[in-house]
Amino acid sequence: MRFPVPDTRILRSIVLLLLAMALLPAPGRAAADNPVPLSVFVSILPEVQFVKKVGNGRVRVQALVQPGQSPATYAPTPRQMAALSRAGVYFRIGVPFEKALIPRLLDTMPGLTIVDLRTGLHLMEMENGQAGELDPHTWLDPMLVRQQARTIRDTLIDLDPAGRDTYLAGYTRFAAELDRLNDRLTRVLRPYAGRTIYVFHPAYGYFCRAYNLVQKAVAAGGRKPGARHLAQLIREARTEHARIVFVQPQFSLKTARAFADAIGARVIPLDPLAEDYLANMERMADLIAEALQERP
Repeated sequence: MRFPVPDTRILRSIVLLLLAMALLPAPGRAAADNPVPLSVFVSILPEVQFVKKVGNGRVRVQALVQPGQSPATYAPTPRQMAALSRAGVYFRIGVPFEKALIPRLLDTMPGLTIVDLRTGLHLMEMENGQAGELDPHTWLDPMLVRQQARTIRDTLIDLDPAGRDTYLAGYTRFAAELDRLNDRLTRVLRPYAGRTIYVFHPAYGYFCRAYNLVQKAVAAGGRKPGARHLAQLIREARTEHARIVFVQPQFSLKTARAFADAIGARVIPLDPLAEDYLANMERMADLIAEALQERP
């Protein structure tokens, strides 16, 4: 029996394909000479800018929580979980949904690098929260973000040593931007040191600590406020002549509007989860300064 002679062109193509596959980088890592962007996942949109700034064009980053979604109620989709399984690193930041997600990742994705951006930070407890519940909103203090950016830099260098110079340069530029942001916010808010801002959700603890303000929240740890708490808050807000109540777009406006009506105030949206972190923080400071300027 005679067998057909293999087509040498096909054999050559197969050999070349196998060689090319052997040269591909491991999942989530960047090759040294012809880099494939390092695949990065983060929990919330502000982190996207942090990673992009430090990554300096050498990473591909995706956030789990999308615009309009709340980290308190979010759950990842099957498509997101599949994409996460192919990522090189996931930067967590301490928001509520991570409590259920992290054990799943450790169990089903042992090869995924998980980095906690709270490591090494001076954390505070959540206002109106459960005893011992830590406030996750660390990104609302630019100087804490500076520390988080350093953690991101070191992690990216560890996963992609060939990109060291790129990541160092990205971090240096971003750190300078954060320093300028902090200087601007300090200048804008200094005249209102010790003043109180009224918010629906107590997300601004780190922001207030950084700029010597006080927050008073309508909601208690994400729960609907009780009648006694509301009555006390209304008395305090009237005494302090509060004219603005800040509310996040991720929460219902109904209770915030009722509270604002009771004290003769307006409701103003303030979004700590906006992706353009630097611009959003400037806008946040300007809105708060304007609110504190208002007098009856």
